[in-house]
Amino acid sequence: MKITVISVGKLKEKYLRDGIAEYVKRLGRYCKVELIEVADEKTPDGASETLEQQIKDVEGERILARIRSGDYVTALAIEGEMVDSPQLAARIEKLGIQGESSLVFVIGGSLGLSEKVLRRADWKLSFSKMTFPHQLMRMILLEQIYRSFRIIHHEPYHK
Repeated sequence: MKITVISVGKLKEKYLRDGIAEYVKRLGRYCKVELIEVADEKTPDGASETLEQQIKDVEGERILARIRSGDYVTALAIEGEMVDSPQLAARIEKLGIQGESSLVFVIGGSLGLSEKVLRRADWKLSFSKMTFPHQLMRMILLEQIYRSFRIIHHEPYHK
């Protein structure tokens, strides 16, 4: 199975890069991982709704350009379905059994995801009703994917 994480913006903080690298390394036992960063657009303070929508659309086109037709796409979105770790593991396992070999997780920029990206998604996943920095969300997502594979393989992992 291949897991791809497409996210908007460059990751600048060393502690996040280090944490993400650790989870990518751990996941290497279970799957191939690819991290794709697409450029973000600068959002001026006090931007109008129209400008914010245009920014999301531009970022969305960059995301969609990196998704292949056979990919199973999960969009991280506040309005998505909230699941616990065992439920996420069960979904990943079921997708693998069904022959889905390429899972793509999409993390939007500071304004979220465009409607086109949300429509392309096969599933919308929410980690919380709270808003997290999109850079931090990469590490949280990878940790949960790693936890999922540990659950799938009946291996211990701290609670």
